[in-house]
Formats: sequence, C-alpha cells, structure tokens
Amino acid sequence: MTSRVLAVLSLAVSAGVLVAALALLGESPGGPPEAAHLRRMKERDTAPRVTPPVTIADMLALPHGLPLDGRTRLESRGVSLEGWNQRMMPAGDGDVHLEIAPAPRFPESPDTVYVTAEVTPRWRLGAPGWSYERLVEAFRPNRGGATRWDAGPRRVRVSGWLLYDYQYDRRNSSWALAHAPVRSTGWEIHPVTRIEIWDDARAAWAEVAR
Repeated sequence: MTSRVLAVLSLAVSAGVLVAALALLGESPGGPPEAAHLRRMKERDTAPRVTPPVTIADMLALPHGLPLDGRTRLESRGVSLEGWNQRMMPAGDGDVHLEIAPAPRFPESPDTVYVTAEVTPRWRLGAPGWSYERLVEAFRPNRGGATRWDAGPRRVRVSGWLLYDYQYDRRNSSWALAHAPVRSTGWEIHPVTRIEIWDDARAAWAEVAR
C-alpha cells in the first residue's frame, strides 16, 4: 500500500513539474497570455525588413513594465546592435545566448554590463555556419569556448527582432550599471537573424554565413 501511495505522489509531483515547465515556456493550455506571446515572439522564423542601428543606451531607454499590447508594438521592430560578445553559452531551450558589451573586454578584464541577444534553434537548423562551435570561432568570446582567445572578443553586429523578456526585466542601480556584469534590460534581440563581424583589413562588415 505504501509503495502505491508513493507512486501516486511521485506521479503527481512529476505532473506538477511538467505543467509548471510548460507554463514557463508558454506552451500550457490556459497559461498566461504573456507567456504564450513570449513564446511566439521567440519562435519567429522570418527576418525583419529593416534593422536600423541602436545602441546599448537605446536599449536601456526602452520602457519597462509594459502591458502586452504596448510591448507588441515595439516587438514589431527590427534593430541592429554593434558591440563585443564578451560571453556566450548554450541555453536549455536550444538558444545560443550572447552577451553584447559596449567595449572589448580582454580575458583578464572583468565582464561588464551587456545586452542579451539569442540565436534560436529555428535559425540554426540546417545552418552549419551558425553551429555553436563556428560561432565561438567567429565571436572569440572571453567565456563560452574551450579556451580563451588572447586577442579578446571581436567587434560584431547582430540584427534581428526586438523582444521584451519580462521575466528578466529589472531596474539596475546606476552603480551596478557602471561596475557590475549585469544584464542591462529585459529588452533583447531575439531571434538574431543576421550576424556580422568587423573585418579590420577591409574596414568593413563581413556577414557570417549560415
């Protein structure tokens, strides 16, 4: 009898974890509309028609705590952001997480404030040039590869859709923004639809082919 009770309890706990995970991903029936909307935005598979340049300061200036209809208007915009990818890592959902910093950070230097950009599975599928290993070679991040690059990260430009990931949006103190390696805002570029590396020899941007 005891083993049967334990089995039922185990099943109930597993079901609860599954429901919670689906809700977080925006895939559970009857989940919050914000989560479902976030999932749809992350899974976009077309590139924006235009991607005007923005700075990290521009990203910080985007509004916080927007209702769903307010964020949808801004999320219909494509943008491009220049910087240095100080760190990258594979995420549990298959995304490649990039931390775009405003200045190059060498391996011995501490990381700094950054804007998040995400390369999603939909854009990496069938794209060997955007495999994790190839992107590490292209970006030369301080953290994310098997070894550090002596020359530090490369100057990059990532383009894609604006996305408001409300789960990570918080107001950082002015001290943290100046001194700590914090995520600057819940606004990010997600999904990334174009990646370029600065070519010093040609003094021009070179696209990283998918």
